[in-house]
Amino acid sequence: MKKVLFSLLAFSFLFTLAADIKLPAPQKKGGMSLMEALNNRKTIRKYQDKELSLQQISNLLWAACGVNRPDGKRTAPTAVNAQEIMLFVFLKKGTYRYDAAKNVLVEINKKDLRKLAAPRFAAPLTLIIASDTARQSRMKAMDKKIHYSDIDSGYVSQNIYLYCASAGLGTVAIGGAADKGEQIRKELGLAKSFYPVLGHAVGIPR
Repeated sequence: MKKVLFSLLAFSFLFTLAADIKLPAPQKKGGMSLMEALNNRKTIRKYQDKELSLQQISNLLWAACGVNRPDGKRTAPTAVNAQEIMLFVFLKKGTYRYDAAKNVLVEINKKDLRKLAAPRFAAPLTLIIASDTARQSRMKAMDKKIHYSDIDSGYVSQNIYLYCASAGLGTVAIGGAADKGEQIRKELGLAKSFYPVLGHAVGIPR
């Protein structure tokens, strides 16, 4: 009986430690027209010291690479629909993986690793756009996988820029994320198949 009680208490304790964040449904209407967003698209490097709301985060991630069709396909294309692109979200209170199918931020750790994604920018939220090359099973050569990962990440990056322009937010892409691949994989507990391609800082322009 004591063992059962201990197991239940341990399970309850572990459950309370779980800090996944269920995001509100993304807002798919409103905002600027595409032509206005293109006209307003720019790089912003200075941000207010103000956190983004969960609604803004949900909208941002959905625009970047969210599910937009019942069959699970995304707002950004990938070569042969490999869907190898994954988003990792860095906030002050922790680091998360974006589960696009469930619209959930899955907690990885409670570290503030925002500078890992965007070392030169003080932003309330930073992102790593990474490719899980293991998902590109129809491609055999690694150089080909990397080539298409770079291309597919570019689509996601532009979606981020356009959403930010439409929503009155600012962003800057950081190509140096690829140079920190080993460190990023270690901090996030990722397999060797993961290839970090781009970082992004996102916030309210200052």
